[in-house]
Order: sequence, then C-alpha cells, then structure tokens
Amino acid sequence: MAQLYFEDVKEGMDLPVVEKLPTTRTLVQWAGASGDYFELHYDKDFAQKLGFPGPIVHGRLESAFLTQLLTDWIGEKGELKKMSVQYRGNAFPGNKLTLGGKVTKKSVDGGQNLVELQIWVKNHEGKEITPGTAVVALPKKK
Repeated sequence: MAQLYFEDVKEGMDLPVVEKLPTTRTLVQWAGASGDYFELHYDKDFAQKLGFPGPIVHGRLESAFLTQLLTDWIGEKGELKKMSVQYRGNAFPGNKLTLGGKVTKKSVDGGQNLVELQIWVKNHEGKEITPGTAVVALPKKK
C-alpha cells in the first residue's frame, strides 16, 4: 500500500472496507498460532451444548483482522499506538465479516501526528459485533 500522510486524512473520512471469510480451517490455523484451543472454536457438539449453532470465530482473530486493516491503511511509516475492542456478538465460519472504520479526530501531541478512529467488525447480516477505537500516528509530508 502507498504511504498515508497526516495531511491526507480528514475527520469523518472512512477507512477502506475489507471483507474476510473465516473458515473452519482459518480457526484451526489461528488456534495453532495463538495457542487458543478452546473447544468452542472447533468442536460443533461442544458449541451446541453451550447454545451456539456451531463453532464461533475467535474474538482475538477479529482483533487481528482489525489490526491488519489499520496497519495496511497507515503504511510502513505509520504506527499503531493503541487499539481497543469489545466483543458484542458472534461470527461463525463461512460467514462474511466486513471491517471498517472512520476518522473521528486529528491532533498533534508531543510532536506526534495522531489520528483517532472508530473501528468495527460487522457480521454477514450487517450487525456490528466488534466495535472499537484506535489511535495511529502518521508522518507528515516533507
């Protein structure tokens, strides 16, 4: 991706929308990478005993998708300073997730060019299941 600069960003600006389609295989790969082997994420019978229709996508995987959205957007010279999310709903393998965000504020603090954002993951029905906030630092054009 091209480098994003502080001057290029406007309050109210939307981030590019990214779609993800996690599969059961994705969940197994994430479990291996993260060490999160909780049965709810791969065992259909276990998930159904807990009242779910089947395994659910790891919340931290959704966070990783949002991190990728942000780091791709800010480019190599940008810096992800802070990110916080809340898990308010569930996603299931095979259901499309839509990730996005919006710039809420720009400021300069301590010599850093900061951009505050609202970010989110929406499920296949368009319901926001993982809302959050983030702060990134961007370089200025020379």
